[in-house]
Amino acid sequence: MSDQGEPRHDRPEATTGGDGAGPRDAATVTSAGSGSSVWRWVSSRPRGVLVAAGVLVFALLGGGAVAAGAATAPDAATVRAASTSPEPAVTITPTVTPTVDPARSVPGVIPGATRLRTCSVAGAASDARLAQFEGSVVNATTGEVLFDRNGSTPARTGSVLKTLTSAVALSVLGPDARLTTRVTGDAGTGAVSLVGGGDATLSATGSSVYAGAPTVADLATQVKASLGEQPLTQITLDATYWNPADKWDPSWKRTEQTIGYHSEVTALMVDGDRANPAAQTSPRSTDPVARAGDAFRSALVTAGVVGADSATMTQGTASSGTVIAQVTSQPVSRLVSQLLPTSDNTLAEMLARVSSKASGADGSAASLTALYKSVLSSTYGLDTSSLTIIDGSGLSENDAVPSTFVARLMIQVLNREHGLGVVYDALPVSGKTGTLASRFTGSNAVARGAVHAKTGWIDTAYTLAGTVDAADGTKLTFAFYAIGSVQDNARAALDTLTTAVYSCGDNLANS
Repeated sequence: MSDQGEPRHDRPEATTGGDGAGPRDAATVTSAGSGSSVWRWVSSRPRGVLVAAGVLVFALLGGGAVAAGAATAPDAATVRAASTSPEPAVTITPTVTPTVDPARSVPGVIPGATRLRTCSVAGAASDARLAQFEGSVVNATTGEVLFDRNGSTPARTGSVLKTLTSAVALSVLGPDARLTTRVTGDAGTGAVSLVGGGDATLSATGSSVYAGAPTVADLATQVKASLGEQPLTQITLDATYWNPADKWDPSWKRTEQTIGYHSEVTALMVDGDRANPAAQTSPRSTDPVARAGDAFRSALVTAGVVGADSATMTQGTASSGTVIAQVTSQPVSRLVSQLLPTSDNTLAEMLARVSSKASGADGSAASLTALYKSVLSSTYGLDTSSLTIIDGSGLSENDAVPSTFVARLMIQVLNREHGLGVVYDALPVSGKTGTLASRFTGSNAVARGAVHAKTGWIDTAYTLAGTVDAADGTKLTFAFYAIGSVQDNARAALDTLTTAVYSCGDNLANS
């Protein structure tokens, strides 16, 4: 039987009449008779039983909610008022999506542990006497930079540049090369030419700061043997190996010349153009070529060359290539060992210019940057991109070399690579030799003998660069520049800093 055809009176009432009596429930039905009677009653009214059961479940489950609702339900007045009020705004709470932290990136290669170094030289490096300080310290065994203060910044070097000049000369010329001074002339002409080859050590007297130097007397003896009794009528002084006008850089101070630290850079001179050949510091002339000519004439007269005292003497280019006399300097390795301990500016300039000529350039000062970059890169494998080289001595404030560059070159000096053992052996030693003989005193004396380094000094910089045999046995290389308004006391400050590095050794912290 369908739901639509079921008689209406078979449905139990959900509510009572006005007397308040409740509906007939399952308990009432059960008490009406025996079990069989109940079963007959249920069987005859299946639809009604289902409805009654549903009402019973609703009552049991919803009774509590109904009771709670009754307690909070609005009264009729409230309902009427609400029906005439605007509908309240409906607030929709958005679904919150949990935030997930992005995955952290992980390096492809996990770096190894870095050693924590604890020995600081920051106090010594910040000494006001060092003015604008730049410097680098490198572990010579590992190549690790232990200490850096603007180490990649190119700056003036003072005479520390002479270590670069020596390295260039040893590579281009070779340690066994010698510089030659010649006399040319043709038989029967009565004319000879003294041709300079860049040897500043050619000596007028044989009593010179350059022990073992060749002499003009030896040249004169050879000329006498060649000319015999033929009278000499003309002497030409040839300093054209490079342009004679390219002899003094505008950035150099003329006091270097008048006090006696530096000569003009001419391819022909004697005794480094010193007024006193036996004195390292001695005033230089304004015409080194003429001074060399006077010494040569005097030697010719002594040798008995006829007419030498009255022969006309001029400066120019030799007219003949026939060599009738010649002398050579000591080997380049020996010249390096002479210039570094005493910081000989003239000798350094000569080696720079001769190296330029030997490399195929013109021997000019302008050629030096390209020359040094090429040689220091190709022979020594260094990054030369930031170098500026004005001269071979380091006197110019316009020279620019990073301190780290020098420190790395010093590793090869220490290891005697590419023949640079010559440089190491010639470096002044702290408290013992050369320009460091009187330094590293007082509390710095603990580093006496442990520092092999080149000193530098110009009006606006004091410098020191070389190697350190540290107290812990570590081999270190370094380069320190004190730049700007500096005084003589910057030397002591450099010594103190270097001694601090000596004490720290491989525990030196870059702090």
